[in-house]
Amino acid sequence: MTGPVVILVGPMGVGKTTVGELLAERLGVGCRDTDHDIVEAAGKPISEIFLDDGEPHFRALELEAVRTALAEHTGVLALGGGAVLAPETRQLLAGAPVVFLDMDVAEAVKRVGLDAPRPLLMMNPRKQWRELMDARRPLYTEVARAVVSTENRTPDEVVGEILDVLELKQK
Repeated sequence: MTGPVVILVGPMGVGKTTVGELLAERLGVGCRDTDHDIVEAAGKPISEIFLDDGEPHFRALELEAVRTALAEHTGVLALGGGAVLAPETRQLLAGAPVVFLDMDVAEAVKRVGLDAPRPLLMMNPRKQWRELMDARRPLYTEVARAVVSTENRTPDEVVGEILDVLELKQK
């Protein structure tokens, strides 16, 4: 199979980037984050893309970033929290080694905080996060080969479980 060895999906603040970097190090491969790709291509932060250009424009950039990364990258790939909203993205992920990193709202509040610059959490972050997860959890589950909780666990513990569930060998 070509493409990423592992693809991480899940909500904002779950640790996709942190876990992805550690997992890539353990596997001896590179790590790529589509949110970072979008920021690089647009030349501005995601929050500014949302405010200046709107969510539909951001989602179009996101779909293109995912498509490109899936075609080019062979290491660990972390997708933005909303990438699975696009049916095209879910189709592209079909059969791929996708891991859904999961957590509950209490953990999200600890990690993301209530004042973080997250455009989709500007008003009533706890309620917004719950609503996002109600809509997204079935989509994360749909594309995932495995679900790994990050709650009350270190990144090392999460990486260990990913290696086990996907039966990957460390370098």
